[in-house]
Amino acid sequence: MESLDWLELFSFSMSPLEIMLRGTFMYWLLFLLFRFVARRDIGSVGIADLLIIVIVADAAQNGMAGDADSLVDAGLLVTTLIAWNRLLDAAAFYWPAFNRFANAKKVLLVSHGRKLHDNMRREAITDEELDAKLRENGASSLEEVERMYLESDGQISVIRKK
Repeated sequence: MESLDWLELFSFSMSPLEIMLRGTFMYWLLFLLFRFVARRDIGSVGIADLLIIVIVADAAQNGMAGDADSLVDAGLLVTTLIAWNRLLDAAAFYWPAFNRFANAKKVLLVSHGRKLHDNMRREAITDEELDAKLRENGASSLEEVERMYLESDGQISVIRKK
């Protein structure tokens, strides 16, 4: 049985700048892929939320399982990823133009009780999915609905007729 090398465990095995650059590159690559290539699933978590969960879990796993050369490598990578996530949230909050880039626009699915099939097709939402969301929101038919939207976070919102 080998003895534990405490110095190796708690020292950087590569340049901290390289770790931060690798984390930054992967964060933005995955963000752009999820934002512009992957479709929104109804009721899914936001893209940035999903992204941070997946890549932080992977980075932390590397440190815990020993795939990274040290705990501080993994810790710095996780910190870099979380920092980018927080900066993205702050930029979207303070700059409306960045918010439009970072978050998908809401899509009108039903207007005045009529399904907008072109919008539904573009978002890959079936009639069955829309009907299920209608029932979940307490409406028994489209005649009760003024508008239904697919929100930027994948949720369906229903505005009922008065």
